[in-house]
Amino acid sequence: MSRRLVNLTLDTLEDLPHRCRSCVFWELDPVTAERAIEAGDPGLEKEAWVSQTLLEWGSCGKLVYVDGMPAGYVTFAPPVYVPRGGAFPTSPVSPDAVLLMNAHVVEEFAGGGLGRMLVQGVARDLTKRGIKAIEAFGDAKGEGPEGFGCIAPADFFLSVGFKTVRPHPRFPRLRLELRTALSWKSDVEYALEKLLGSMSPESLLRPAMRPLARQRDPFVPQRL
Repeated sequence: MSRRLVNLTLDTLEDLPHRCRSCVFWELDPVTAERAIEAGDPGLEKEAWVSQTLLEWGSCGKLVYVDGMPAGYVTFAPPVYVPRGGAFPTSPVSPDAVLLMNAHVVEEFAGGGLGRMLVQGVARDLTKRGIKAIEAFGDAKGEGPEGFGCIAPADFFLSVGFKTVRPHPRFPRLRLELRTALSWKSDVEYALEKLLGSMSPESLLRPAMRPLARQRDPFVPQRL
C-alpha cells in the first residue's frame, strides 16, 4: 500500500471530499459565509481563498493519497487568513502560531495513522518556514452540527501530540510545539537529505570516510 503526501493547490483542491470542496466555514466570517451559501456557489469562494493564501503566504494544506486515492487532508494558515477563528470562545490564536483549521480522513482509511502523517507533514513544512507552533480549536464532544464536521474532535488533536492551552467544555484551544512535533525518522531523513544534497557527485561515488550509520537519533510523537 503506497502513501503519498502532497500540497493543497488549485489542482489538488478538486480531490477534497465533495462536501469539503464547497465548504467555507473557516475561510469566511459567519455572515459572509452565509451570504456565499445563499448565492449558490461557495466553492468559488473556497477557490479564491486558496489562491490568495498560496500567493500571499504559501502552502496552506496537505492531502494524503493511498494507492492513488485521496484519503484525507488538512488545511492551515495564519489566523489573519481565517476569519472564523475569531468566533470561538477560546480565541485568539497565539501570535507565534499557525491555525490548523480542519483535519479529515476518509472513513474507509480511518485508523491507519493518516491523521498523524498529515500533521507531521504540516509540522515539517512549517518548521522549515520558521513557525514555532500549531494551534487548533477542537470539538470536545466530537463532530458537532455547528460546523457540519468542520471542527475536528479535540481527542484527535490530543492523540497526535497537541496540549490544551485554553480549556473549554466544548471548544478547547490546543497547541503543538513544532520543536517536539517531528518524529525521529523524519528528522533523520531530513538530515540525510541535507547532507547528501551538499556532497559532490564524486564524493558520493567514493566510500564515505565517516559512515552515516554513526549519526545519533532524535525522538517521536503520536497519531489519528
